[in-house]
Amino acid sequence: MDKVAKWLNLEVELRSCDPIKEEYCEEVPGNFLKNASSGFCSKLAEQLVSPNVTLPWILSLVGSGSGFSGMLVPLKNLGSLLPQLAVSGAIRKYPRRKYFWAIPAFIQAVLVMLMGLSLMFFEGWEAGTAIVVLLLFFSIASGVSSVAFKDVMGKTIPKGKRGRLLAWRATGGGILTLLFGLALYFFLNSWDPMAVILLLIGAATLLWILAGLFFALIKEAPGATDGGRTPLQEFKAGIRVLKSDANLRNFVLARAFLMAIPLAQPFFVIIGKETTQAAFSGLGIFVIASGIAAMVSSPFWGKFADKSSRKLMLVIALFGILNCSLVLGFMYLDSSTQSIYLFAPLILLNMMAHGGARLSRKTYLTDFAPEKERPLYISLSNTLIGVFTILTAAIGFIAEWLNYEVLLLFFIGMLLLSMFWTYKLKEV
Repeated sequence: MDKVAKWLNLEVELRSCDPIKEEYCEEVPGNFLKNASSGFCSKLAEQLVSPNVTLPWILSLVGSGSGFSGMLVPLKNLGSLLPQLAVSGAIRKYPRRKYFWAIPAFIQAVLVMLMGLSLMFFEGWEAGTAIVVLLLFFSIASGVSSVAFKDVMGKTIPKGKRGRLLAWRATGGGILTLLFGLALYFFLNSWDPMAVILLLIGAATLLWILAGLFFALIKEAPGATDGGRTPLQEFKAGIRVLKSDANLRNFVLARAFLMAIPLAQPFFVIIGKETTQAAFSGLGIFVIASGIAAMVSSPFWGKFADKSSRKLMLVIALFGILNCSLVLGFMYLDSSTQSIYLFAPLILLNMMAHGGARLSRKTYLTDFAPEKERPLYISLSNTLIGVFTILTAAIGFIAEWLNYEVLLLFFIGMLLLSMFWTYKLKEV
């Protein structure tokens, strides 16, 4: 295990290990690898049935319309974020919280399989309705995992290495995504599109099962259980924290407007597909771009986040503004130059920005939140973002009437507001 620690550059933490319990210091490298392996599987699974890339393309293919595609990201956020305040109070009763990540992973595997079955038997608005409903339940399971993940990471991975862990999870998943995207483009492009879709679904189902198994193997020290609260008590505690902690309020606002980056992604996919008239093989190109984005950017974002997650949030918002502007410019190019190969880098840039946004705000909140109240801070911020998501869900249907140019300008405005609130955050 010492060799593993040296390879992962965790030797210092094995001696100091702050704030990990001393008797669990020697478990840090093993826990790092198990957590990272779980991330490799879950990150690839997320990309194979991604509401940002894959599902919008699939729904467009079965004729569900851009309204359903635009609802995917808001519904995913709504399901995963809104219930978390109740969840955080419930998990306090249990000394080990890793199973609150592992069991939902198995549930997500079942729901992904049901998505595949719905695509076999439905099309058009029926397929769109089935996918968004299943995605909502999928996201609720993901929300339970989200609270547990940050709490388990805080208990098993020392401060200063958490950004690196998140980067490893994203990078490993990115490499696997790249390999799958290459196979999709070069070897599966002659397959029947529905056969490819079912392959994506089947692979994602298996990967979620593996991700849950890896996470269940993490050796987690028992945590405090005396702070257990009912959902109502947790809500009241959250309100008190929100009133007293100005930095938390600024963080919630900054994160809410930074959501413009993932919200824009499905529309980028639709714009790319429609303007370039791309065939099904174009999905392979977009998956390749997603894999490259995670593989190339995540190590850099991880180191950046460990130095200053606040500054990374600022950079990511600026990055998103630039990319929205580039997509806007692409729409005004002559049709003879609007190639899927020219548009793919814009998908890549937005996926890089999305990865940086997730990594920066996760690292900031984990480092900023008081250790004993970390689940409350995490779930409170996530619940508030879930409420904000209810408002953004309308974007999916507004897109049916608004042109894409107005939509892109709206996202740019959101990112400018995110920069304003991020600037007001404290360094941690």
